[in-house]
Amino acid sequence: MSSFNPNDQSDWLTVSVIVPIYNGEEDLADLLDCLTQQTYPKEKTEYFLVDNNSSDRTPDILATAVEKANREGLKFHHLTQKQIQSSYAARNAGIKASHGEILVFTDMDCRPYPNWVEEMVKPFSNQSIGIVAGELIALKGDSFLEQYAERVEMMNQKFLLEHPFCPYGQTANLAIRKSILEKVGLFRPYLTTGGDADICWRIQRETGYQLEYSPKAIIQHRHRANFKSFRSQFRRYGSSNRYLHELHGVQLMRECNTQDLVYGVGRWLVKDLPKKSIKLLLGRADWIDLIRTPIDLIGFQARSIGQKEAKLPEQAKQIEWL
Repeated sequence: MSSFNPNDQSDWLTVSVIVPIYNGEEDLADLLDCLTQQTYPKEKTEYFLVDNNSSDRTPDILATAVEKANREGLKFHHLTQKQIQSSYAARNAGIKASHGEILVFTDMDCRPYPNWVEEMVKPFSNQSIGIVAGELIALKGDSFLEQYAERVEMMNQKFLLEHPFCPYGQTANLAIRKSILEKVGLFRPYLTTGGDADICWRIQRETGYQLEYSPKAIIQHRHRANFKSFRSQFRRYGSSNRYLHELHGVQLMRECNTQDLVYGVGRWLVKDLPKKSIKLLLGRADWIDLIRTPIDLIGFQARSIGQKEAKLPEQAKQIEWL
């Protein structure tokens, strides 16, 4: 499957792919299949699957998958991080065990395209590039919340590259030049959200390295399918706002109040719903557009609650080092 000329492989950078995993039995089969199909030379790539204290069948699945992959000449490694319940602590475990010049990160609910690693590594031929953010698109789903996520391009990286404080990419699709971490440190191991922005900002503000966007490095992301997990996701986004405000002085988002909700629902019923219904009949809108506003409001409210209730633990300020 490799698109590389074997005679030129000595010129390619070595890569360590790191995936934190917690209770991943629902996702692991599809994720592992995607990783085994990568076009980047297998001689230059190693994979670290870090179990973050799972309570399901994850350890057994990983042990079997690693054994099978290694028989096929792929360098898969099963690690465990039980001391700290945080995906960033799990990523740090992978970083410390890694040998690659480039660290490439994704998550268990992601489905990388076969050329993902290849496209993530290409920008690093420019020595001024220290971080690469790939693209995240929605994995097709049946629930209306999954269809909503696809419609609004939720988690699309291009929006984060325009962040008013400083650009960053999500660790669901992010690569970092490993040597940089000797200067700025690893992820904050006790942080539970916002660690991707934190490490990207530390790199850009403390070194001369730049971030580049790689739109062809595509990962499909499985979005939340029910309101419980949807609200939890947006509350976590709100917590991230609070943590990054305390760590970097980032401006907090405006809080959602009852007046916002009443006004939003009223505008939706009186103006948006009739207008979008007509567009739907004319074939110029999707049915999910009819209910987009109330879902937006639910996300806004959950994010606001998360920001209001979150408080950065003192431990979460710690940075781990190589």
